[in-house]
Amino acid sequence: MGTKHHSSDPIDDPKKRRRVGFSKPDAGIEANECITIYLVSSKEDVDSPNSFCLEPVDLNHFFEDDGKIFGYQGLKITIWVSLISFHAYADISFESSSDGGRGITDLKSALQNIFAESLVDEKDAFLQTFSTESHYVRSVVSNAEALQHKVSNGCSTESNCLSKSEPFDAEVFRIVGMPVGHLYSRLVPLVLLLVDGSNPIDILDPRWEIYLLIQERKDTQEESLSRLLGFAAVYRFHRYPESKRLRLGQILVLPPYQRKGYGRFLLEVLNRVAISENVYDLTVEEPEDSLQHVRSCIDVERLLVFDPIQQALDSVVSRLKHENPSKKSYTCKYGPPLSAVEDVRKTLKINKKQFEQCWEILIYLSLNPVDKYMETYRTIVLHRVKAEVVGKDSEGNGKQVIDVPTEYDQEMSFVMFKSQNGESSSIEKADNQSNVEEQLQKLVDERLDQIKLIAEKVSVHRQ
Repeated sequence: MGTKHHSSDPIDDPKKRRRVGFSKPDAGIEANECITIYLVSSKEDVDSPNSFCLEPVDLNHFFEDDGKIFGYQGLKITIWVSLISFHAYADISFESSSDGGRGITDLKSALQNIFAESLVDEKDAFLQTFSTESHYVRSVVSNAEALQHKVSNGCSTESNCLSKSEPFDAEVFRIVGMPVGHLYSRLVPLVLLLVDGSNPIDILDPRWEIYLLIQERKDTQEESLSRLLGFAAVYRFHRYPESKRLRLGQILVLPPYQRKGYGRFLLEVLNRVAISENVYDLTVEEPEDSLQHVRSCIDVERLLVFDPIQQALDSVVSRLKHENPSKKSYTCKYGPPLSAVEDVRKTLKINKKQFEQCWEILIYLSLNPVDKYMETYRTIVLHRVKAEVVGKDSEGNGKQVIDVPTEYDQEMSFVMFKSQNGESSSIEKADNQSNVEEQLQKLVDERLDQIKLIAEKVSVHRQ
């Protein structure tokens, strides 16, 4: 870009040279810094300072070039997402736009990568959806199966199965078949924004089921409305020879309704479905820490009142108090017996991997006083973590077994490898031994913190 000359400059002087200046290259702006997303339930919530703001949401990975937006100065994007129809509207404002060497980002195209067809072009059209589609959720569940809140096999009384804080104002509906695709296509933006690392499910696969958590409310005209609080996507697949398995692929409670017991309630309903329909088991696909925490709290409470495992648990706890679990055979000595694993799977539909983690918590709860046996207990946890992370046969003949989830079985798949030269393998282990031990100790500390937190919550809940 050429600079302007002063009027006194003799432009005809051959000794004078015009100076040419260049603007700084466009560094761009991160999507997270200029985009704000609000969840709204009425047209009055739009532009209201009291609207529910999603924070924090990582938007950078939806944009190319490391999440940068180029070509705009003073860019501000405000997005409203309707919790009534799940349409969205984006208000885009900026001071100016110009190509600073990196082009000008096509904002509409970028936002459609997130919101697709749910993105409404005009604000007035978006505001109208609050009235024209006020009964959208009700229409979706009108022909859906309402799941009864009944106690099934594996629980002796309702108080043994249900949370004392279970929401009484919500109901779960199950949707299967073609309606799954129509509904889920509107929910995809929320999945992409709020479920870390998620990908949309294949809505053409008839084995997907959607479980909707619905609340009935009155609007300003005292008209009854159905409101979606959350949902779960569950995959039903065949297990040879004649059984079925359920795998929880996605679960989401919408942010305004989180930390109120709805997520726990939805998980409990899924457990009851698995039991009442006598599937092989219920698994969870790559659960986040928060989901795994709630899941473990529920399962530990169920196991504490499950009589068939009590004798085995008492035997293990008694042995732990009198023996040193330093030998490699700790798994056989302190892990759950195979008969208990099978009883739990058949009755409570808890798969083996989840039961083994809950078993550690059950042992912790049974140690009294727990501080007296903490060193011994830590050794047991260390052995299991080491076997899970480093490999079940990592100390023998250069073999290692590493758990690797696959499309067919998220819980039980693995690979085994063996070094070509046992000596080189030993050298490599020696070089990395100190680092491995340090990482193992950190993992054990994290696991113990998780166990203690779950044990505290379960103990308070049982009082």
